[in-house]
Amino acid sequence: MNDPHNDDTLVAEQSQAPDTTMAMVVYALFLASFVVGFTGIVGLVIAYIYRGKGPQWLDEHYRYQIRTFWIGVVYGLICLVLALIGIGFLLMLVLAVWMIIRCVKGFKGLQEKRAPLNVDTWLI
Repeated sequence: MNDPHNDDTLVAEQSQAPDTTMAMVVYALFLASFVVGFTGIVGLVIAYIYRGKGPQWLDEHYRYQIRTFWIGVVYGLICLVLALIGIGFLLMLVLAVWMIIRCVKGFKGLQEKRAPLNVDTWLI
């Protein structure tokens, strides 16, 4: 009997699917930066290295990750300045939630093999 989902078919399908491991690692490193601060920079470097080496939807993840890092830096600097008047500490909590949501959104897109929604937004 000829089974369309035999081992050879599965191996062929898996070899054609792009490897999303490094994109997942970048999201994980961004989240780990809450505990170990420098992992976000490592994730940024990885995103720059792997950008442009896969299908468009995967490249959009790397673009999204790069934007997430740099927008987060801008928001973080604004929080530091506003910490002088007290409101910055509350905004740092908002920034942490923003980062977590963007990483979860990215993980979900990777699992669904599609680009994250609204890559160009400064929000979520």
